[in-house]
Amino acid sequence: MRIFGSGLCGTALVLAATAAVRGANTQNILITGYWPPTNEMLRQWSTNPAQNPGGWQGLNWEGRGYNIYSYFPEFPGGTGVNPRGTGDFQVDYQAASADFWRVTSELHPVAIITFSRGSSGSNWELESRARKLPLNSWTPDYLAPTRPTPDLPIALEPDNNIRFSSLPMTQIRNAVAAANLPLTAFIDTSNDFGGTFVSEFTSYHSAWYANLHSAPDDPFRTFAGGHIHVGISTPTATAVTATEITLRTLTDYLDQVIPAPSTAALLGAGLLGSARRRR
Repeated sequence: MRIFGSGLCGTALVLAATAAVRGANTQNILITGYWPPTNEMLRQWSTNPAQNPGGWQGLNWEGRGYNIYSYFPEFPGGTGVNPRGTGDFQVDYQAASADFWRVTSELHPVAIITFSRGSSGSNWELESRARKLPLNSWTPDYLAPTRPTPDLPIALEPDNNIRFSSLPMTQIRNAVAAANLPLTAFIDTSNDFGGTFVSEFTSYHSAWYANLHSAPDDPFRTFAGGHIHVGISTPTATAVTATEITLRTLTDYLDQVIPAPSTAALLGAGLLGSARRRR
């Protein structure tokens, strides 16, 4: 639900008032990428001027009442010579873990989607679940230590534990498919999960974080978290469009599941009488 007061001036005041009446969650959505096209397709939502010279488009994105923040690495020289990347969310277990917990502690996201590149095709593959593998079972990355280490938070999770996506997967799949893009949108329920590399590692984190912060009394409640694999052959423009459709579907879903503010909260924020629902 979005609350807008007729006497408020400016996007910042609208978002601040909405936060005041909700109280138990932010309006921040976190999206992350890795190898192309998943870094390229997220640029408009980056707050980093070096990565997004055109300026951040995420504040109250499309007037939907949610702020979109994206983080992703760069690959100078290409992924063939620089597969690990530079900057945020490098294709590296230790770096990805450190960035994930740092960014989530700053944003307290109401929802998370982590993206990574699939091995083939032009696909929009919604991962239904992810595993926490034993530390020595992950595929090695590119810089020692090449696997998750016992000091990482994930090491405390039980081996072979499964975390399930809480994204509105069916709605996202249907919305992307209805756009008739040159890709195939589907939900992966296979026993292959999301692979054994940094993709599934990050996939586990997004579902895990949403689980950790799903309680109604959590001061920064999260309502959705999960992972999408984007096929390696997916054109960047197509991936951008699919990302936008996915985010619209996610924000519509959040409007349905985030509890409406109480009358007392509206009175306290000075919005009762001028508030209205906006879809």
